[in-house]
Amino acid sequence: MGPILIWGAGAIGGSVGAWLARAGHEITFVDVEAAHVAAINAGGLRITGPVAQFTAHAPALLPGEVSGTWRHIFLAVKAHHTEAACRALLGHLAQDGFILSLQNGLCETILTRIAGRDRTMGAFVNFSADWMAPGEILFGGRGAVVLGELDGRATARLADLHALMRVFEPDAITTDAIWGYLWGKLGYGAMLFAQALGQLGIADCLARPELLPLWRALGREAVEVALAEGVDPRGFNGFDPRAFMPNAPQAAARDCVAAMVAFNRPNATTHSGVWRDLAIRKRRTEIDVQIAPIAEIGARHGLACPTTRRLVRMIHEVEAGTRPMTDDNLLELMAA
Repeated sequence: MGPILIWGAGAIGGSVGAWLARAGHEITFVDVEAAHVAAINAGGLRITGPVAQFTAHAPALLPGEVSGTWRHIFLAVKAHHTEAACRALLGHLAQDGFILSLQNGLCETILTRIAGRDRTMGAFVNFSADWMAPGEILFGGRGAVVLGELDGRATARLADLHALMRVFEPDAITTDAIWGYLWGKLGYGAMLFAQALGQLGIADCLARPELLPLWRALGREAVEVALAEGVDPRGFNGFDPRAFMPNAPQAAARDCVAAMVAFNRPNATTHSGVWRDLAIRKRRTEIDVQIAPIAEIGARHGLACPTTRRLVRMIHEVEAGTRPMTDDNLLELMAA
C-alpha cells in the first residue's frame, strides 16, 4: 500500500503501527510526547500483554520534525485533539491521499470539514490497549475493526486498506454503513464514561445488577439520536443497539449487558482508557468531542438526553477535581 504516516503513536496508533511495521510495511510514527518518540527511536516500540509480545522498529518524529508528503495518514490522537492534529498534518497529505480516523467519536465530521470528504476514510475499532510507558504499549485483547468509505461505496482503496489492516486484525471487515458502527460505539462509549466515574473495572461495573436502568438510559439516548439522524446503529463485541431501542424490553438489555461483561472479562486491560485518563494520568478526557455530541445533536431533533448531559457534567467535575471517583457516582447518575 505504500508508506504510512501514523499521527499519534499511543495505544491505538502504536498498536496498529507496530503490527504493520513488524510485517515489513514502511511506517513512520508521529507523537507529541518527546520521551515516547525518543524511546521508539532508541529501542523500538514494545508490545506487551497476553496476545503478543514483540518489539517493532520504525522511525518516530515530533510533529515539528515531519517533512514530505504521504498518501496514507492514519490519525490516532485523542478526539479533542483532532482538529489541531488534522491542521498540522494537512500539509503532509498528498492531494490524492486520505486520512483514516482510528479514533472514538464522530471525528470523521471534523476531518471532512478540514481535509475534504474525498480525503477522509472511516474506521471503527474496539480492541483493548493502553500506553504504559515511553516506548511500551500493553495490548490487552482483540476487538472489532471495521473500515468503510463515508458514503458507503466499495472502492479499490477500501479493498487495499482492508487487506492491510488484516495484518493487524485478521477478522477486520469492511462495511457500507460505517456511520452505523460509529454511532453504535457512542452508545457503548457512554457506558464506559460512566464506568470511569467509579473504581470498578469495565466487566465488574457493567455486571452490577442495580445499574441496569442506567445502562438502558444511556444506550437508549444514543440509539434514539442515531435513529433521528437516519443512522441504523450497528452492534459489536456483545453490544447490540437493538436492546436499547425505545420499546426494547428490559430482558433484552439485561442479556446484552451480560454479553458485554463476557467479552470484557478476559481482557488484560480491565479499565477503560477514560478511567485511566482520570485516575492515573490526571488529564482531560474526550467527553466533549465523543459523548457530548449525542446530546447536542439530540437537541436539534427535540431529544433531551438528560442522562447523557448529566454524565458529561459529572465527568467535568472529576476532571476539575471537585468530584471524587467512587462507585456511588453511578448510583447518583442513575437517580438523576
